[in-house]
Amino acid sequence: MGFGPSVGASFARPPSSPVKLAQKARLSRAFNQGLPMSKATDSSTSPSTEASKQAAPSREASASVTPYGEGAKKAEVARMFDNIAGNYDFLNRFLSLGIDTLWRRKAVCQLAALQPKRILDVATGTGDLAIAALALEPKEVVGVDISREMLAKGREKLRRRRLDDRIRLEDGDSEHLPFADGHFDAVLCAYGVRNFGDLQAGLKEMRRVLRPAGRMVILEFSRPHAFPVKQLFGFYFRTILPSLGRLVSRDARAYDYLHESVAVFPEGQAFEAELKQAGFQRTTCIRLSFGISSIYIADA
Repeated sequence: MGFGPSVGASFARPPSSPVKLAQKARLSRAFNQGLPMSKATDSSTSPSTEASKQAAPSREASASVTPYGEGAKKAEVARMFDNIAGNYDFLNRFLSLGIDTLWRRKAVCQLAALQPKRILDVATGTGDLAIAALALEPKEVVGVDISREMLAKGREKLRRRRLDDRIRLEDGDSEHLPFADGHFDAVLCAYGVRNFGDLQAGLKEMRRVLRPAGRMVILEFSRPHAFPVKQLFGFYFRTILPSLGRLVSRDARAYDYLHESVAVFPEGQAFEAELKQAGFQRTTCIRLSFGISSIYIADA
């Protein structure tokens, strides 16, 4: 995920209020020290973060962190991705040193034994995961996203690669998927569930459109636990990545949101518990690159 103001725009960030600066500092300490969010917040925290005051990273804490702190998370996420769509693919490759492509391939490999014929990619963005899924030779691949600008860039990419007859990209909300029950053999999602306005609603919808004995594979950022990767990753994610992202992206808040949202999103066993609550029977977590990202496998 890549973010910040565009080249040619002012590189100066808009001034942050003392409350937002204090909130960012507390989130950073929680992320790097593994503190529960109750220790990372205090009485100066804005009302939008009240849900995360008494809990460790969780569904509720994740819902409280939004890109701009002005309204509903879903609408703000759509706005943010519309803003950064033009540089999204470049920033993904540049800021991850290309390793994100390997993570996506590894996620798709978790479906190989299933040999799915119908695949849905939720929060498809510009379609990278949907394109990777073509290696499985399915009959149908559909990608959905709430950002129209990201979908437009994705359709351009498909036409350029002559893949527009093999992948269909559609406007789609994870909480209200426009498909019949059990239509897909497999559901994929890369770096999208962290942005859901209602995590359980989104996961239950993904379960609904999955056939019995189907499989869902989710790729999402997680938090390294071992020294020194934990400290190095925290510094990169908190300081270097936002600074680089601001130089070439149109949205000064997007990379700060990336760090803040990862800090409070449930990972590992906590996210597996969310999957089981949504109706999945068997779950597995595979940590990648010392825990920087994780693959979650959930069987219907």
